[in-house]
Amino acid sequence: MLTFIAKPKHFSFFAALILALIPARAMAVDIFAQQAMMIDYRTGSVLLSKNADELMAPSSMSKLMTIYLLFEALKHGTVKLNDSFPVSEKAWRMGGSKMFVKVGDRVRVEDLIRGIIIQSGNDACVVVAEGLAHSEAGFADAMTSKGRELGLKNSTFKNASGWPDPEHLMTAEDLSILSRRLIADFPEYYHYFGETEFTFNGITQPNRNILLERNLGVDGLKTGHTEAGGFGIVISGTREGRRLILAINGLNSMRERIEEAGRLLDWGFREYENVALFKANEVVTDVPIWLGDKPQVAMSISQGVELTVLKRARKTMKVAVEMDSPISAPIAKGAVIGKLVVSGPEIESREYPLRAVETIDRLGFFGRLVAAFKYIVWGPNG
Repeated sequence: MLTFIAKPKHFSFFAALILALIPARAMAVDIFAQQAMMIDYRTGSVLLSKNADELMAPSSMSKLMTIYLLFEALKHGTVKLNDSFPVSEKAWRMGGSKMFVKVGDRVRVEDLIRGIIIQSGNDACVVVAEGLAHSEAGFADAMTSKGRELGLKNSTFKNASGWPDPEHLMTAEDLSILSRRLIADFPEYYHYFGETEFTFNGITQPNRNILLERNLGVDGLKTGHTEAGGFGIVISGTREGRRLILAINGLNSMRERIEEAGRLLDWGFREYENVALFKANEVVTDVPIWLGDKPQVAMSISQGVELTVLKRARKTMKVAVEMDSPISAPIAKGAVIGKLVVSGPEIESREYPLRAVETIDRLGFFGRLVAAFKYIVWGPNG
């Protein structure tokens, strides 16, 4: 249980919560992928990273950006699931993994979604690109532009499918960011990533993400493979209310890709947990006010505070309220009058502003005289 302990120091007020002083470290984990990043979906905290900002060939994992733009069009109402796009000869001729669309046909948007996510259809990606932007080149430019808007600072797209191109590059970090945004921005469409097979034109194909069927809590997202990039995968899964996202690339086989992803996901859930400290607008503590028409004011935190920490590191966490003291009236409602500081061994220090929950006016002349007299006679605690 957390308990505030007041500790004055010179002209500052210090209230601290100290749970223990035992250092904690994560169980070491080997990462065989050439590039990797794991993040907690809710907090965005990085659990593991290896060459996460290294440019790499993302292969079919870049189809996540194609899907993002299609989901965005659906959300904005410019496209509907029952709309259809025409199949060009270029789309029909695409090699690699295919949905097996036929030139001259029109394909429903919902079928194209499944063709991209489940069957990893390069042909389906070209159909969507031409349907939304009239040309794949124009769509690739839109992919890069949207990526910059979402914070994918190192991603450049040259096509809609991840087809090999020396300038079509992403990073594991950018794949993690993109996956998090896909889940957050389009919850109504995320279920497509969890479907295990899809039949189109009489051809049934399984989802290449076979982790969906291994009882690991995985419900997405996308595999990828090219000679330049090796075998990669972006997965997301939930256990006991927590969601993790993992992006890995540069592995040597499908088997190695699946084993690596499952092993690292197990590690992330085993070693880390989320700790909710305060809800948004929750009162953290009351502090005394000098020469105010009220003796104290409550301080609240505007945003919720939830951290992803090592399970053993929770015992070392320190949560402190820091502020200059004494605080003198007047104080406006919403004014920042202190900060919440969270720190500890192997915990990145974070600070959050604390604000007054109400206005405190300054005492009148007579009231200030009485306060000064009490201070002289009884001291600051009188």
